[in-house]
Amino acid sequence: MLTILVITIGLFIWGKFTPDIVALMSMLALFLTGILTPTETLSGFSNPTVIMIAALFIVGEGIAQTGWTAMAGKKFVEWAGKSVPKLLVIVSLGAGVLSGFVSNTGTVATLMPLTISSAWSIGTLPSKMLMPVAFGSNTGGLLTLTGTPPNIIASNALVEAGFEGFSFFEFSLIGVPLLIVALLYFRYVGYKLLPSNRTNNKPVNIESTLHNWIGAYKVDDGYYRLRIRSLSPLINTKLEDWHFERDYDVIIIRLKRRHPNILKGIPAYEEFPSMGTELRYHDIITVKGETEAINKLMIKFRLGLLPLEPITDELKNNLINQEVGMTEVIVNPNSILVGRKYKLGDYFRRFGIQLLAASRNNTPLQDKEITVKAGDAFLLRGTWENIDDLKKQHENLVIIGSPEGMAKNVDSLNSKSYIAMGALLLMILLMVFKIVPGSIAALISAGVVLLTGCVPISKAYKGISWTSVVMIAAMIPMGVALQKTGTAQLIANTLVEHLGAIHPVLLLGGVFLLTTTFSQVISNSATAVLMAPIAILAAESLNLSPAPFMIVVAISASTAFLTPIGTTTNAMVMTAGGYKFMDYLKVGAPLLFVFFLISLLIVPLIWPF
Repeated sequence: MLTILVITIGLFIWGKFTPDIVALMSMLALFLTGILTPTETLSGFSNPTVIMIAALFIVGEGIAQTGWTAMAGKKFVEWAGKSVPKLLVIVSLGAGVLSGFVSNTGTVATLMPLTISSAWSIGTLPSKMLMPVAFGSNTGGLLTLTGTPPNIIASNALVEAGFEGFSFFEFSLIGVPLLIVALLYFRYVGYKLLPSNRTNNKPVNIESTLHNWIGAYKVDDGYYRLRIRSLSPLINTKLEDWHFERDYDVIIIRLKRRHPNILKGIPAYEEFPSMGTELRYHDIITVKGETEAINKLMIKFRLGLLPLEPITDELKNNLINQEVGMTEVIVNPNSILVGRKYKLGDYFRRFGIQLLAASRNNTPLQDKEITVKAGDAFLLRGTWENIDDLKKQHENLVIIGSPEGMAKNVDSLNSKSYIAMGALLLMILLMVFKIVPGSIAALISAGVVLLTGCVPISKAYKGISWTSVVMIAAMIPMGVALQKTGTAQLIANTLVEHLGAIHPVLLLGGVFLLTTTFSQVISNSATAVLMAPIAILAAESLNLSPAPFMIVVAISASTAFLTPIGTTTNAMVMTAGGYKFMDYLKVGAPLLFVFFLISLLIVPLIWPF
């Protein structure tokens, strides 16, 4: 058992194989050596912890996909203004608060581009901001039961051992003080220790992307919003009755209802009006066409011209949202389209996509029908799902940039945004009042997110970190084997003999140091799985409550501050911040020492021995 344990930890540190593969190899080794039975070997895949964590990824994806994390991140940056210390505190606090409800990885992925762009804009460097965001997200996971997997593992380990688990906000009793300390540390000490690394990573956000498109495609030319007046002959007719594109050379992009009625099936918006779309009084139609054609249209059909916002805001607010987006594609040199004559609007319409503009050699193309050449670029609008489907046309078209990343940075909210937030709040209430087990509450919330379309099922599966889920499931049998073979008891007895016999606080400190040592080189989930049975056995051998020891396991498993490999969030900011291995050690060691002292002082007071 010890041999397999040491080899497993060594493989985690080596990093040659992904963590899930290492965990699976470890699990198989336990079976092949006869330590575990087949049922015990596969027990992790039916464990409530694993089911709960997978469901939480879906809930977190729902929050991210519906605009909440992007909106929160943007607000944090706005509040900071031009103050570097203020920005440092806000992004760190924002990362901490968000990670209490969204995965640490998702939090950093959302805030990282905003933090980088904000750092550049106020005259500082991303390396002065990104490590606090990563450490803040790790610490913020201690605010709630579902904030980070070690919390769930520690709580479920208590339940399986016959004790009462932790409530949803119980971790915040220690998480809030630790987060405050982390903020003060980075504000007054850590900021001075962070390196000043110049990196070439000024991000492209939605505003700058739209600005570039406007310049390259002249999108603002011929873009208008028209209102259907009371005497317009369009009222109560259908688009197919008028043939705007054929007869007037005007494209109908979008329709907004001034009088929507959900009960009568009249939505607030027709994002892609069809020939069967009926026009009503006071509807607002977004159109694209030559100015002369628009003037004729306004006169003939008695339409009113509405003022536009600045064109970047106009496109962002009216053409992009949680369901609908824009992208740029370029014709592949080997494409079968090259040399063929196409009416472009008709070609892209078959994919459920609108053509907004075309460009060749950085010059906008005004012709409606062109002979396609390699390198021709097109600006398209469609649902994010249809845009994603364009990847199947990779032999003909190349998508520029990351539409999926752009979709997650849309900060506007819609009805699905509130459904996703409601699902999260429902899960919290179910857990707080212990109406159903935590895993069931997470599944209910994930079900609401999926069934209401907040996240398409395909994206939901992509949003789950299967590496983490499989690794946790495959590492749970290691905990079973540690107990079954007496190895956990051996390690626990060693801790008790050398530390517990002197004072319980020393034993608590030993558990913290052993756990944090593991967490620097292997994932926090694997660390928590390994240490949970050891901590419980050590407490029971001295007739002490295991609660303070499990809290310390959860805390110390989330203190991977010394290396870039201990947690995904540390690795995510390493390249973006230009950090080296020693930067983590220099900045993280003082913070880890402070966390150690605070844990030993506060934990026994809140969770007595």
